[in-house]
Amino acid sequence: MVFENLIHCGRVLKPHGLKGELCTLWFADSPLLLTGLPRLYLKLSGFSPRAFNIVSWRKHQGKYLVFLDKINGRDQAEKWHGAEILVHPEHMPEPPDGETYFFELLDSSVYLSGDNYLGRLEEIIDNKGSEVWRIMTPDGQEVLFPVNEQFILNIDTTNKKIVVDPPEGLLEIYGVRMRIKEQ
Repeated sequence: MVFENLIHCGRVLKPHGLKGELCTLWFADSPLLLTGLPRLYLKLSGFSPRAFNIVSWRKHQGKYLVFLDKINGRDQAEKWHGAEILVHPEHMPEPPDGETYFFELLDSSVYLSGDNYLGRLEEIIDNKGSEVWRIMTPDGQEVLFPVNEQFILNIDTTNKKIVVDPPEGLLEIYGVRMRIKEQ
């Protein structure tokens, strides 16, 4: 089914103006995502995603205003308030050299620098401009890991493996013991 592989890339904040334009927030801060993107999907809670072709888009006050086919007027736009914005992976542009998309990191195995298995990367949280990874240990312990290039030693998206060197005391705060088993 086409909906199974869709990537959550943002959300509809509100309608903008009277013509049906949507004010959107995208998790990727690059306009390259919208450039050349032919289609996106909107999904309201409890409903299946619905496909829309992108008619036009523009940046406005740090957000993106998007016109989609099949949405004409403010009343129709209002119906999509709060909807998730989803994109099919085949429509995603190649990321710039040395960069990866969030979805490529999700479900990666996270190891400490000594090759001890820490856990699985389950969620990437944008905390007011600071990225935080939610890692679940094999014991079910949640670790909120502050993303900073000095703490990340290696990211291998092909093998879904990340090696980190957490700041001193971080694992102790969460009660994670260093005798973590290899996976």
